[in-house]
Amino acid sequence: MRVAQPKARVCIQTHTSVRGSGRVSNGASLAKAGTELRVRTALHDGCLAASNHRRRGLTLVELLVVIAIIALLAALLLPALTSAKANTKQVACMSNLRQLEAAFQMYASDNRSYLAQNVAAPAYETQSSSSNAWVYGNMKIVEQATNTVLIKAGELCPYLVQTGVYHCPSDTILDEGLPRARSYAMNSWIGSQAMDKEQQQNPFRIFIKDSDLAAGRPASIWVLMDEHPASLDDGWFEVTMDDSMPFAALPATRHQNACVLNFADGHTEVYHERTTAAQIAETQSSAFAGFQPPFIPANNIDWVKLKQVTTSR
Repeated sequence: MRVAQPKARVCIQTHTSVRGSGRVSNGASLAKAGTELRVRTALHDGCLAASNHRRRGLTLVELLVVIAIIALLAALLLPALTSAKANTKQVACMSNLRQLEAAFQMYASDNRSYLAQNVAAPAYETQSSSSNAWVYGNMKIVEQATNTVLIKAGELCPYLVQTGVYHCPSDTILDEGLPRARSYAMNSWIGSQAMDKEQQQNPFRIFIKDSDLAAGRPASIWVLMDEHPASLDDGWFEVTMDDSMPFAALPATRHQNACVLNFADGHTEVYHERTTAAQIAETQSSAFAGFQPPFIPANNIDWVKLKQVTTSR
C-alpha cells in the first residue's frame, strides 16, 4: 500500500522543494532522505533569513544619502520655482497696465478725444485741488500713499473701479504696514503741456488729443510705466528729451531687473535695464527720503531706448 507523501514546500529563492519526512522502505533510503531533508531545510531557512534581511530598514548612511539627494533636487528646483513666481507677477503687472490703457482710451472717447490729464502735482495736491488729473496722491506722503480714495478721484477710475489694478503685485513697499495704492506713472509728454513749455527749443511732440498720438505712431509711444519706488511720487514720469537729467524718474527693476510699459495702441512690453539696474537699485534706500537720481550719462543705452519710445518729432 502506497503512503501519501506530504506536499512539497518550495523555496522562493532557490526554487527547490522540501518535503516532509515520510515512510521509507529501508535504512539507506531513510539516511539518504534525512540528509536530503536537512540540506533542503537549511537552504529553505537561509532563503527565509535572506528574505527577512531584505525587509530591514535603512541604515544611517543610506538615510543620509537620501536626504542629500532630496536637498540637491530642492536646490536645483528652487531657482526655477522662484523664476516662475516672478514671471507670474510680471504677467499680472502687464494685465494691470493693459486694463489701465483701455481705461485711458475710453476716457478719450468720452471726452472729445482729449486724453486724461497728467500733471506734475505738488506734494500737497489731492482730489480737492482745482486741476484735474488721471490720478491723485503722492507716494512720498504716508497718508496719501495707501489712500485708495485718491485713486478713485482720478479721471480714469470711472472706467476702472478696481483700485488694485493701480498696484504692481511685485511692489512690496509698505507704509505703516499697508501696501502702496499705486505703482505706476504716466509719460510726462502725454496729457500735459509742461514739457512743451520747458523744451521749446526741441521739436518734440506733446500729446493732448488722440489725434496727436495717431500722428506720433501710437505703437511706439508708451503711456504708463511701472516706476521705481525711490522716485515714485505723483503720477507724472518725467523724461527730459534734451538730456538735461537722464532718468530724472526711474523705471522699476522689480521684474528681474526690468519694468513694464504699456503703449498707446494697447500693447505692453517688458524693458530690461541692461546697464543701469545696479545704479537704480542703489537708490532703493532713498525710497522715503529726498530722491537723488543716480548719475547716468546721456549716451547710456537704457536711457536712449526709453527716449525713443517717449515722444517723436
